Amino acid sequence: MVRLFCMGESIVRASVWTALLCYSAGPLGAAVPSDRGQRVLRVVWTLGAAAFLVHVVSSFHVFYDWSHTVAVAETARQVYELTGFEFGTGLYLNYVFTLIWVVDSAWWWRNATGYRRRSWRGVLFTHGFFLFMIFNATVIFEDGFVRILGLLVTLVGTLALVQASRQRRARR
Repeated sequence: MVRLFCMGESIVRASVWTALLCYSAGPLGAAVPSDRGQRVLRVVWTLGAAAFLVHVVSSFHVFYDWSHTVAVAETARQVYELTGFEFGTGLYLNYVFTLIWVVDSAWWWRNATGYRRRSWRGVLFTHGFFLFMIFNATVIFEDGFVRILGLLVTLVGTLALVQASRQRRARR
């Protein structure tokens, strides 16, 4: 039984690492103009969404015994340890994060032209929210190499959005 638990933890960790490494494809998609680059980034973005779904499902299986109540309580405990405030409803932000990533990925596949022409405010809101969540999950709540990876992903995502914003202004 212990061996299965360790394997489950490995899946939880590997899936979130994969999702983190794939995340930057989203903001880069707003900055890369070539069709070939868009196709590659769309595949990576979708892989990230799928990996994050695996992370959520495997976390609920391994750590929370499929109980939303347990997940909220554990989230509240972690937030309390860090801030002194018991706030378990942050788990709902993770649900929103997951939903947005999956829907955004599906939209990119369903209508790549429309996806590239979407509202810039929507792009900034989506990736601003994603970067906020990634920063908190990795830099605030983790340490060591995960914190460094989180900082790098946040930096790459932010720089890609800045570049995409410059390109949009230059086209005007």
